[in-house]
Amino acid sequence: MTGLSLAFAPLLPWPVIAVLGALAALILALSLWRGLRGWALRGLAALVLIAAIAQPALQREDKSPLSDIVLMIADQSASNRLAGRDAQTGEAMAGLAARLAARPNTEVRQITLPDGAGNTGTALGAAIAEALAAEPRARVAGILAVTDGLAHDAPLIPDLPATLQLLQTGRAADWDRRIVIETAPTFGIIGEPVTIRLRIEDEGAVPRSVGTRAELGVAIDGGEMRRYSFEAGQDLELPLTLEHGGQNVVQFSVTPTEGELTTLNNEAVVQINGVRDRLRVLLVSGEPHAGERTWRNLLKSDAGVDLVHFTILRPPEKQDGTPVSELSLIAFPTQELFIDKIDEFDLIIFDRYAERGILPASYFRNIRDYVERGGAVLVSAGPEYATVESLWQTALADILPARPTGRVFSEPFLPRPTALGLRHPVTAGLTGAPPVEGAAETEAGAEHWGRWLRQIELSNPEGEVVMQGARGAPLLVLARKGEGRVALLASDHAWLWDRGYEGGGPQLELLRRIAHWEMKEPELEEEALYAELEPGSMTLTLVRRSMEEAVPPVEITHPDGTIEELPLTETAPGRFTARYTAPAPGLYRLKDGDLTRVVALGPASPREFERTIASAEPLGAALVASGGGVTRLEDGIPAIRDIRPGRPSAGRGWIGLTPRGAAATTDIRITPILPAWAWLALAAALVLAAWLIEGRGRSRPAS
Repeated sequence: MTGLSLAFAPLLPWPVIAVLGALAALILALSLWRGLRGWALRGLAALVLIAAIAQPALQREDKSPLSDIVLMIADQSASNRLAGRDAQTGEAMAGLAARLAARPNTEVRQITLPDGAGNTGTALGAAIAEALAAEPRARVAGILAVTDGLAHDAPLIPDLPATLQLLQTGRAADWDRRIVIETAPTFGIIGEPVTIRLRIEDEGAVPRSVGTRAELGVAIDGGEMRRYSFEAGQDLELPLTLEHGGQNVVQFSVTPTEGELTTLNNEAVVQINGVRDRLRVLLVSGEPHAGERTWRNLLKSDAGVDLVHFTILRPPEKQDGTPVSELSLIAFPTQELFIDKIDEFDLIIFDRYAERGILPASYFRNIRDYVERGGAVLVSAGPEYATVESLWQTALADILPARPTGRVFSEPFLPRPTALGLRHPVTAGLTGAPPVEGAAETEAGAEHWGRWLRQIELSNPEGEVVMQGARGAPLLVLARKGEGRVALLASDHAWLWDRGYEGGGPQLELLRRIAHWEMKEPELEEEALYAELEPGSMTLTLVRRSMEEAVPPVEITHPDGTIEELPLTETAPGRFTARYTAPAPGLYRLKDGDLTRVVALGPASPREFERTIASAEPLGAALVASGGGVTRLEDGIPAIRDIRPGRPSAGRGWIGLTPRGAAATTDIRITPILPAWAWLALAAALVLAAWLIEGRGRSRPAS
């Protein structure tokens, strides 16, 4: 195919040529006004000179026609694989490919649209934009999208060079019921109610026989599921109370109904991190000493601690004649603290307390009962613990984990974790810990703990001895008593660490761990099973804490009921771990003997199943802008016609493509209309002719 056109290669810029043309026109007008007979020839001469400057030429182009390109997109996302939609997609792609193969001068680009990564949904807009970027827009005759229409990035669809045809999968009779989490807190305070707002929605052609009532099941941490019945389409505010710290997995499940499109959106999972509002601590000091202010400052420095400090500033044996009425400005509310409101405290600390008759015996019996009901007591013992004024001589002896021998070691010693302490979560992995007795000492220059200078000897420890001190005697003993827990620290010199004596030590971390162990935090249990999730992925690290030397594999139950076992490797004393990548999102149950844990992996509500009824609404703007149409595949695979731009592009049983008639230029030949010398000769001839005509017309002078 050859095309002929006129081309120019001006010697001067077009604005300059325009100015020259204007000057020539002015001179021509002046010649006409003066009545010069050669004005027409002069005008032609000027026109020839301007044409010579513009250099007109004949341009011949050899072109070869190009085929039309049709983009054909197959949606393979999760929502388009429901209820036979994948079969509809496969049949439509095969049928359309056959029809396009019969259309002359046509190339087909097939694009497969998978699930979006990271719960982004169906990325149809990005797929169209990427495909158009790889093809010449002038050759695109149409875009055929075989999909349910549920595109989650429709605003990303660019301006289209041809019509977008939606060949919609699904059926008009489809209907579905799903659960929608409206609002859910990320954090919740232990023991206080949190509210989750949710709704059950019906969409599509819901049969009348289904009704409007729905049954909702609720389970926490994989426990027993409680079921409630309420109206679909209404918001439901569900109050829940968190029982423990850390991750609380709340599972919601709607009872499946026969005939609904899918049950994959009948479940939703909410993960709420349980936290304590404030740790309420009662600090009971027996007498002022160097470590008392350290205890107080340590507890007051934590904004999450409410501290009540009861201290005895003047023991009864100090007889200095001061009237009793002047010993205190106000009476200390001991009955309110130790009787009425004792259960409101999370932890009671006795710091060098000696029984001198100030607190009645009934108070100590009440503290013992408080521990057996689930309370926590920490005793920091001084020399008084080895005397007749010891707490061991009160009702607290029933819960204290070790009795004093009466001896006090007043000598420097280095606190050390025991072999058991290296595995116990309270003392395992403390920074700078020295080796256990008998092991090689720490290297010179390595970080180490400072020494303490006094320890009370204990005998018959009933709990777990996790630290030892002078002469290998028990230093820190942890024990369970009834529903509660007790910790006994057989020294009052922990404050030396806070003062940095001989390098100090992890006093704050040790106290935090003791308190959290006594608060029964899951991560500080001796026997614990939990999972550390990697954000934004389906991978987690299983952690099994145990005081045993070996643990069996963890049993993992998948959302579909499949069970597999995962062996664990000891990565630190008492800590066994394994990395696991889940094959699919959902609720996974971990089990090791009596220990169980529920973990939710993947999005709480997959975006692909937020809406499941096929609809052209998300693509409405792109369809209107491109002049495309919607064809339901349940009515059959449409025929393909050629249409002109601006004409309807779809009808009953057919869709249209716009032939583009694009061509590629293979050769260009440019031939000047006249050579430069010919233009000059022609202009000179015209000027000469004008001069001769004007010369003959002059009148001769009279003789």
